[in-house]
Amino acid sequence: MAAVLILLTFLLPLGAGAEEIIGGHEVKPHYRPYMAFIVFVNDDGKRDGCGGFLVKDNFVLTAAHCMGSAMNITLGAHNISIQEETQQIIPVAKAIPHPDYNPKAGSSDIMLLKGDSGGPLVCKKAAAGIVSLGDKNDSAPCVFTRVSSFLSWIKKTMNRS
Repeated sequence: MAAVLILLTFLLPLGAGAEEIIGGHEVKPHYRPYMAFIVFVNDDGKRDGCGGFLVKDNFVLTAAHCMGSAMNITLGAHNISIQEETQQIIPVAKAIPHPDYNPKAGSSDIMLLKGDSGGPLVCKKAAAGIVSLGDKNDSAPCVFTRVSSFLSWIKKTMNRS
């Protein structure tokens, strides 16, 4: 039950470029310490990034289309463009995309990442979804994966891993 309540206590304002603020405003530094930035090497061999959030001390929830090689999670950052004293860069130990993820259809676009024991979970807002599709032209995301639809999979997967 606690995992469900934790998931429902986040607000996920992610844009197509996770390092940018899309249609919102900048929060005060470290106001949302549960936010994560995922860097990975995509199929083209280029570095790419996605946003996510800490759902347990050793799990980050993100979109399955963010799967790649050499995955690292940055926690404790306010500005990922500069090295901050509070930043932790943690390698992903295991990427677990939803078994029904279909990249062509964009369905079940959700994934758990398992990097370290990490720091404590601090949250006060509610998570509604993960950006699944969005324009790269700084407009607001247009498709979200509803987190609540995958709560049983999230809990089951975290308990097994």
